[in-house]
Amino acid sequence: MSNVVPKEQQSAYQRWEMASFDDARVTPQAANLSAVSLPTVDEILTIREQARIEGYAAGVAEGRTAGLAAGRSEATEERARLLTIAASFATEVAQADELIANEVLDLALDLAKAMLKTALDVRPELINAIVSEAIHYLPALHQPARLYLNPNDLLLVKNQMGDELDKTGWHLAEDAQLEPGGCRVETAHNQIDASLSTRWQRIAAALGKESDWLAS
Repeated sequence: MSNVVPKEQQSAYQRWEMASFDDARVTPQAANLSAVSLPTVDEILTIREQARIEGYAAGVAEGRTAGLAAGRSEATEERARLLTIAASFATEVAQADELIANEVLDLALDLAKAMLKTALDVRPELINAIVSEAIHYLPALHQPARLYLNPNDLLLVKNQMGDELDKTGWHLAEDAQLEPGGCRVETAHNQIDASLSTRWQRIAAALGKESDWLAS
């Protein structure tokens, strides 16, 4: 004898109870959802910390790149500034060297002039060498030939060179406007100004300077 009760003979309760157990069967979709595990609090904190670290690293890299670019720009500007300073310094040094050279040359001329004046005062016989040099510059001797000297120098030249000059056709004459140590030579075709002031100006001009012999 079968214990199975036909469906049409089952009571409403029996049908509901059986249907309820039938509905409780787990579907594949539900099984899949139950298999997914949610992260724990620690895992969430770990994920958040990792994201923070990665973000910080990215920010550091970006900041480093920006810092390097800014550093290169500042280095370029500093180099340009230093080059400008170096060029300006070189110009200042060159100008200072030129100024010092000019001042040294002026000082040398002043010293030479003072020494020459002193030498002529101490050794007036130096006029003989000056006369010989002036005569030597003549390309040829054309009569009449005259040699003008300061009155004081005229006596010295006559005593030291008078006979020789007479033999070569020179006539000695005095010129009170000539300073001691200078002379003037005149021939029919030439004139040589060997005065101290003129000779000194030639020396100064050769050195690119203007220096007055009479200036103290």
